[in-house]
Amino acid sequence: MSPKRRPRGWKAFQERLRDLYEGRSAQAHRFRYALLIFDLVTLLFIVATSFINRNALIEWLDVAFGLVILADFAARMLISRERWRNLRRITTWTDIAAIVSFLAPLVGEAAGFLRMLRTLRLLRSYELLSRLRADFPYFRRHEDVILAVANLAVFIYVMTGIVYETQHLRNPSITNYADALYFTVTALTTTGFGDVVLSGTLGRLISVVVMIFGVTLFFQLARAVLQPTKVRFRCPSCGLSRHDPDAVHCKACGELLNIPDEGQV
Repeated sequence: MSPKRRPRGWKAFQERLRDLYEGRSAQAHRFRYALLIFDLVTLLFIVATSFINRNALIEWLDVAFGLVILADFAARMLISRERWRNLRRITTWTDIAAIVSFLAPLVGEAAGFLRMLRTLRLLRSYELLSRLRADFPYFRRHEDVILAVANLAVFIYVMTGIVYETQHLRNPSITNYADALYFTVTALTTTGFGDVVLSGTLGRLISVVVMIFGVTLFFQLARAVLQPTKVRFRCPSCGLSRHDPDAVHCKACGELLNIPDEGQV
């Protein structure tokens, strides 16, 4: 028996999705910006709902967010050329966790904070970075600092979510995301006021993770801020991509460079 044939417009639909997610058209760039905005709105929703009691409206909004995330996830898997390889990536499983969290009423938003990891992946994608460089001179000049800030913000947000989800039902000092954020920041900066602490073995392990990895990311941010300003321009000979703004020759191979002015980028 011959295999079932796909609808005639199936391939065209797949190519259309691939253009939106991976293409370079103005519409594709607007679509990816819209996805980024949706991710940020999702994160704000998760934080906001930690301050109020759950009700029917929040449950419906949970489902709505979950369906949009599910549609996005399905589209990405549909256009993927390496589906099985993608299933081994942590970003794929954080998407799955977010979908389950929003669609399962008993779970609520318990894993929704992991959606932030996908936002970082979107920020690091070649297409979006290229668009940000083209659209915003400020981003071109301070890309390393912006990405370092993003890395630190993602870590703080994820650890705040972990602290909240593991503590708010049993720790009277942590009742919402603001309390969890307060603890995360004080632990990360090793300030340690002592007015909010995490109890038990799990709480101590979380505190250790926050201090070790948080301090590391903070130092990376400080290095990005303090290091000399560089411009991104690929050397045609050796491939070195970072040079001094006024460089005439590549410091690695001596090749003559023709770095464009700010307005020519």
